[in-house]
Amino acid sequence: MPETAQNVDPRRWKALIFIALAQLMVVLDATIVNIALPSAQKALDISDGNKQWVITAYALAFGGLLLFGGRLADLWGRKQTFVVGLVGFAAASALGGAALNSPMLMGARALQGIFGALLAPSALSLLAVTFTDAKERAKAFGIFGAIAGGGGAVGLILGGVLTEYMNWRWTFFVNIPFAVVAAVGAIAVIREPAESRNPSKLDIPGVLLATLGLVSLVYGFTRAESDGWTAGLTVGLFVAAVVLLAAFAAVESRVKAPLLPLRVVTNRNRGGVYLSLGLAVIGMFGLFLFLTYYMQMVKGYSPVKTGLAFLPMIVGMITGSTQIGTRLMTRIPARMLMGPGFLVAAVGMLLLTQIDLDTSYPLLILPAFLLLGLGMGTAFMPAMSLATYGVQPRDAGVASAMVNTSQQVGGAIGTALLNTIATSAGQEYGKTHAATAKSPELLLVQSQVHGYTAAIWWAVGILVVAAALAMAFVNAGRQDGGPVATGSGEGAAEDAIPVMAH
Repeated sequence: MPETAQNVDPRRWKALIFIALAQLMVVLDATIVNIALPSAQKALDISDGNKQWVITAYALAFGGLLLFGGRLADLWGRKQTFVVGLVGFAAASALGGAALNSPMLMGARALQGIFGALLAPSALSLLAVTFTDAKERAKAFGIFGAIAGGGGAVGLILGGVLTEYMNWRWTFFVNIPFAVVAAVGAIAVIREPAESRNPSKLDIPGVLLATLGLVSLVYGFTRAESDGWTAGLTVGLFVAAVVLLAAFAAVESRVKAPLLPLRVVTNRNRGGVYLSLGLAVIGMFGLFLFLTYYMQMVKGYSPVKTGLAFLPMIVGMITGSTQIGTRLMTRIPARMLMGPGFLVAAVGMLLLTQIDLDTSYPLLILPAFLLLGLGMGTAFMPAMSLATYGVQPRDAGVASAMVNTSQQVGGAIGTALLNTIATSAGQEYGKTHAATAKSPELLLVQSQVHGYTAAIWWAVGILVVAAALAMAFVNAGRQDGGPVATGSGEGAAEDAIPVMAH
């Protein structure tokens, strides 16, 4: 055992309930608003040009401040930043639900992003420093991985139900009970190890460079989707992102107390996790986007029916994470779960390249969803655990923030890249089949479906690359021994993964 019995928190499993609840709220919020956006746009008279800011305001604040939020958790204490994040997220959600106009709604979304950037890394790092026994860690991260992977699909279901039967405002108000219960529970039962704090001063230049660089990167992909990849603003944002992030890396290698110690990302196992997880999210975000459009616009499903159609994927994710990943993580190396998991998901994605106007849900979409969920759940679980496994306690918050950053950047890339591919493929199909089309309306739908399948083919390839990266970079053995962190001094096991059997 890595810890003596008296040092093990007896309320750690109760703490997991409230940490998982907060994580579910953050993850489902990313998709629940997408379902409600058309209704909100109509109610508040938001123009087509401005509607993207309901999504973009959140993405920029969340993605840009994640590293800052992770380091604040290390400095102030993870429990404190966790509770502050929950209270702030609830207040921002109340503001969004009560929005009287578009600026008020967009401001609320930006506030949600700011407090989400405090909350998300705090949740994962609390889990990392609370569960250090290998078997308990496997169970805890199995639950957390299932929520992280399946929360987006839950958001589609909940968003559909609330929008169709109540009001778009409830897609914001629903966060308040989640946050209140999680905050009260956290105050009552979460106990953070005192020795896990980071007493260093905050790296202000690093904060500014990282925040501006990540905002430029995420916004660049957002503008690429709407303006094109060669537009002046798009190119300028990408150039600015490269310059700022390069300067950030240079600063971090020289300052005494960096915002992101390079030891966190240069470790081959964590680096492999960040890369493969980011790529996998590119494919998954594209899937949610295209399949939601496909089922509503082509198949004629209602918002509720569309959300329920994703339910088998959630079941698959929970099964893969808690029944496969949890049981095998202490028996086989993580790459033997991540690589095959991403490949199983790629097979599910491959089935979806066959969709057409008359595709049967039970015969094709259902088995594809089950494979996708099973594969992603199996891969996400060890990835979430390994991303913080072996990190020093003082770096747990920022290491957790890197997981969320890779997912956020992956989501931005996935939405922009795959949507661009789908649009251009659809337009090309429309041009080449215009002469033989039975009707303009039918051609339009056929072009859309062709665009979706073209983009899904890319998603298949991206998942295969994610599997290859996981197999190539992740070389840690099974996680069956050693604590989460091995020391607190500058030279203490400078991020070697703790002793694990091979």
